Amino acid sequence: MATVHLRFYSELQDCLPASRTRRGAGGFDHAFGGQVSVKDMMESLGVPHTEVDLILANGDSVDFSYRVRDGDRIGVYPRFESIDVGPILRVRPRPLPTLRFVLDVHLGKLASFLRLLGFDSHYRRDFEDESLAHLSYTERRVLLTRDRGLLKRSQVTYGYWIRETSPRLQLMEVVRRFGLWDKLEPFSRCLRCNEKIRPVPGEEVASRLLPRTREHYREFRWCPQCERVYWKGSHHDRMQDFLEEVVASAQPGRSCRGKSPGG
Repeated sequence: MATVHLRFYSELQDCLPASRTRRGAGGFDHAFGGQVSVKDMMESLGVPHTEVDLILANGDSVDFSYRVRDGDRIGVYPRFESIDVGPILRVRPRPLPTLRFVLDVHLGKLASFLRLLGFDSHYRRDFEDESLAHLSYTERRVLLTRDRGLLKRSQVTYGYWIRETSPRLQLMEVVRRFGLWDKLEPFSRCLRCNEKIRPVPGEEVASRLLPRTREHYREFRWCPQCERVYWKGSHHDRMQDFLEEVVASAQPGRSCRGKSPGG
C-alpha cells in the first residue's frame, strides 16, 4: 500500500469529509493502491474536477492525468482571484466567450433569479443527470448544481458546486464566484422560459391585460416564446430593490439600479 500527502486549499475543503480536514488545517496522508490518477483520487475524496484550478505534485504543476506515486506531496488549489498564475499550467479550461448556465432540478428559484439579472439560464424540472451533463458539454454552459457527484462526470468541463441553500444567498454566491458585476442586464429576459424579451406597443397586447393595467401603464415588454407580458408595476420596484440588495451584498459599492427592463 502506497501513501500520498494531500492538501486541499481554501474552499476546496468544503468538499472533503469532516473526518479528513477542516478549513485552516494542514494536509493529511492518504493510503492508496494501484495506478491512480490525481483526478480520480481527489474525486474519490469528494472534490469535483470542475472546482480545481491548479495541482502541484512535489512543487511541479501537473494535469488531471498525473499518476500519483508513493511519497508524493500534492497540493490542490481552487480558482485564483487575486494572484496571477498565468505562467503556471492550470487544469481549468479556457474561459467561455459567453457565460451561460444550465441548472439542476433543485435550483429552479436560482434559475429565475439569474434570468432576472439577464443571464441565459437553462432549467427544466424534469432534467436528468445525463441530460444536464450533455447540455453543459454540447452547449458550453456552466453546470450549476448542489450535487457534487454530477460534476464528477467526465463530460462536464464547466461546472460549479453551489454551497448555499437559500436561493438569495445562492445568487450572491454565483454573482461573486463568476465576477458578474459588469455583465448584468436586469429585466431583459423572460423569467418563465429564459427567452429575451422585447418592447411591444400596448395595443398589441391589450387583450392580455387587465383594465387597470391598460389604464395606468404605457410601456410593455413581451416574450416571443411564451407570450408573457411585462410592465413596470409595483412588482418591478420590489425586484429592483431585491437586485440592489443582492449586488450590494455580493460586492459593496456596485449597483444595478438605473437599469430599465430590457436594458
